[in-house]
Amino acid sequence: QVPLVESGGGLVHPGGSLRLSCAASGFTGDLYGIGWFRRAPGKGREGVSCMSTSDGSTVYADSVKGRFTISRDNAKNTVYLQMNSLKPEDTAVYYCAASWPRKFSGGCSGHLFGSWGQGTQVTVSS
Repeated sequence: QVPLVESGGGLVHPGGSLRLSCAASGFTGDLYGIGWFRRAPGKGREGVSCMSTSDGSTVYADSVKGRFTISRDNAKNTVYLQMNSLKPEDTAVYYCAASWPRKFSGGCSGHLFGSWGQGTQVTVSS
């Protein structure tokens, strides 16, 4: 596994924005596939957005498309999730993931990812 540490979660009002960060501290290789997942109370894990580092191709859940953007800084091996126009239903624990050491061919299913962060809480409430 690659050690992954999320940060940037917190409490925000509906319509607000947050940017989550996921640092692969000390790792200098290629993560291959990166992704953000979330779990809300009483719900299963949901793939929010995933990206292939080889070509930058991305996929988004329908519920967040147009509001969230996944990106990465290759030099820092850091993954970001920019979340805009947040809604109460976005409230969840958010996890970043990396497929390393597996090569990544696309998709956004949890079984494709072998390294996971500890999670960061995002709460959207008025």
